[in-house]
Amino acid sequence: MSTLRSAFVRVLGIATISGGAALSAMAQEPTTTAAGALPPIRALGKATARSTDLLGAVSQVRALPGGRVLVNDNLGRKVVMFEPGLGSFKVVADTTSATANAYSSRAGGLVAYKGDSTLFVDPTSLSMLVIDSKGSITRVMSVPRPNDAASLIGGPNGTPAFDAQGRLVYRAPPHLHVEGAGFGGAGGAGGGAGGGRGQFQMPTFPDSAAIVRIALDTRAVDTVAWLKIAKQTTTTTHTADGGRSVVSTINPMQIVDDWAVTADGRVAIVRGQDYKIEWIDGKGAVAGSSKIPFAWRRLNDSMKVAFIDSTKKAMEVLRQQAAALAQAGGTASAFAPDPTAGIGGPPANVRFEFHGAGEEARRPQAASSNGAPTTGGPNTSQVAQLNFVNPTDLPDYAPPFAAGAARSDLNGNVWIRTSNVYNNGSVYDIVNAKGALTDRVLLPPGRVIAGFGPGVVYMGYRDGAGVRLEVAPIASATP
Repeated sequence: MSTLRSAFVRVLGIATISGGAALSAMAQEPTTTAAGALPPIRALGKATARSTDLLGAVSQVRALPGGRVLVNDNLGRKVVMFEPGLGSFKVVADTTSATANAYSSRAGGLVAYKGDSTLFVDPTSLSMLVIDSKGSITRVMSVPRPNDAASLIGGPNGTPAFDAQGRLVYRAPPHLHVEGAGFGGAGGAGGGAGGGRGQFQMPTFPDSAAIVRIALDTRAVDTVAWLKIAKQTTTTTHTADGGRSVVSTINPMQIVDDWAVTADGRVAIVRGQDYKIEWIDGKGAVAGSSKIPFAWRRLNDSMKVAFIDSTKKAMEVLRQQAAALAQAGGTASAFAPDPTAGIGGPPANVRFEFHGAGEEARRPQAASSNGAPTTGGPNTSQVAQLNFVNPTDLPDYAPPFAAGAARSDLNGNVWIRTSNVYNNGSVYDIVNAKGALTDRVLLPPGRVIAGFGPGVVYMGYRDGAGVRLEVAPIASATP
């Protein structure tokens, strides 16, 4: 059941993708709010280096002393260490048989650890590899809670990190409720023998999830806060060929909360309803801050209809591409990158994955490598149909951000990727440790923040050849 639970939770990323794309088309440059003038939008500093080697994806980076940087390429299934200047790299872990430091078939995650060391989380083996500052794997630890392993890979669910007391902080998987016999009925998880076709039931998706912190030595768990998350309704029906058809009804513009662990170890909870931050220290004390100034955009009825229509068209294109791959046979996948979480690959995707025809394809498929539900090949489950809520169910004001928008830099600031887009680039609000909006930074088009170094930001971006890593100073070159 844990595999199915992880798979169903991951499909919630659909709302983030479609919502972010459609909001981009409607955004205008905000300048003032009822609280007064906003900081002007300024350009990020000019890039000082970019990789010549192509990557499958740039999901997370870990800046190291001397300008080296670890990169998690979770589409290429490898962790690499770039030398200063990003001119070359060495492989730390990959999927080839030539290395004992294998990257499994599922996406993993990087977590900054003690000093200059880094954890690579492998949810398949339920292990965490300790990587030193030179890119060598020094030891292996077990994942503290096996059922939460997929929650440690980052992406739209937030970036796991350690607090000042050395506890691992992350967003726990939401609890899915299933009435009656459950996923597998009498036959167990997955509808095994004896379960009965009619006993398969889809879970009820929650609208909240917990931020937890856990001590690696004692395994003691503490709930830090609760977040409002995107909610969807999913139903399943059986098809004539013996497979299952899954239909999801989603609201692609939901107001959600987000979170980040700051440089001083506090947990920053970014509330979407009022757009403000709650700061939680190591003892659980909560300190609130004022609302962050934001130019809220009111949506009239025609804007809501246009938003739903554009989202439907975008997602239908993806569904048709996935269906074409299924008909073609073989093993292939089609994915939509989530701009809030990374460039090029999982966990920053919704992925439709197919396996070729034949006996193997007729078997129930496990969750895909990024945790998304596989749809199987011919004679198994069909490509998921997506239903959308009525336009009248959308909020009257566009949300300030989507899931996975918050990151913390090395100076204790929280960077929030807003729903505002200017000159085709993403606008980040920079909020200091007191909760005050101090700056608004425009990233070049196609860039997404993957991490920070001293005074610099690392970004993934896609050009005509593929995906690359780029570094730029946070400060602008012009006053």
